[in-house]
Amino acid sequence: MSINQPSRREARPNYREAGETYLADNCQPLIEAARAGRVAMHALSRAGYPGRQIGARQLPGLRSVGYWDAGPNQNWGLPPHRNEGIEISFLASGRTSVAIEGKRTLLSHDELMITRPWQPHQIGNPHIAACKLIWLIIDVGVRRPHQPWNWPDWIVLDRPDREMLTRYLRQNEQLVWPASSEICRCFRSIAQDLETGGDNMISRMAVGINGLLLALLGGFQQRNIPLRATLASAERTILLFLEELNATLDQPWTLESMAESCHLGVTQFVHYFRCQTNLTPAKFLNHARIQKACGMLARESAASITDIGFACGFSSSQYFTNVFRHQMGCPPREYRARRLSFS
Repeated sequence: MSINQPSRREARPNYREAGETYLADNCQPLIEAARAGRVAMHALSRAGYPGRQIGARQLPGLRSVGYWDAGPNQNWGLPPHRNEGIEISFLASGRTSVAIEGKRTLLSHDELMITRPWQPHQIGNPHIAACKLIWLIIDVGVRRPHQPWNWPDWIVLDRPDREMLTRYLRQNEQLVWPASSEICRCFRSIAQDLETGGDNMISRMAVGINGLLLALLGGFQQRNIPLRATLASAERTILLFLEELNATLDQPWTLESMAESCHLGVTQFVHYFRCQTNLTPAKFLNHARIQKACGMLARESAASITDIGFACGFSSSQYFTNVFRHQMGCPPREYRARRLSFS
């Protein structure tokens, strides 16, 4: 199967979170490794992912399904990234380092790694080890934990089964799972179909993926997985946003853009934000920006007051000075002088 990249017309989908635009992972290191013959790869994908590109009407919502088979001495890995869908990765053989939300662990053969769109994750540390990894990415229409999931119509699980599988995937975020013998069989069958190719590929993928999801549900049920409803709540969305906000204080945030980033209405956003912080979003943002500015003023003696204000997200040096004076009791220049005199 040829290793194709999307054309300009098939630009990678993107979405905004915490003031940043996240592009769907384009797996460029994998593409280059496959072209160099260091790994074997077969995949069906749409815009942004490597493999044979499928049509707009074929398996809508399927972002990618595929596998790589890597030998020893690999010099590549996938950097931290997010996907715009639920990703289920299965290690058929070998072992390799992975990380989800900065928590690193070892993925071993016959184990699963499941990630949601809001979870940054990485495969490799930074390079992958010799392994065969099979993956599936399905867009269920969510970017934040509280949003309702909408499975594509070709996912034909009975409604109660589909709803129960959704609850397991939304309300439990264990990093790595052991795969049952049926899950292993389903993944290996999908990989075999991808490698064989031929007629009826789309239909075989639809059947194989539905069988895999049913096997995944059965695996969860057999293990009696405890569920935590708070993992799929608006409060969780706000907590994730607060974690991300510190890295994006320089962004031109408005109340509307913060609410949009969380996929909440403004009124809902303000309500849940105050529940978590006891502050309005504007007060919290200014407080966080001033705390960042204090650190920069103490550490970066060569930086101008204006540059520090802009780096912390203030639109003008005068506004920065006014907010700083109100919060810290003195202007930024005086604060810096005091800090430097004690160092």
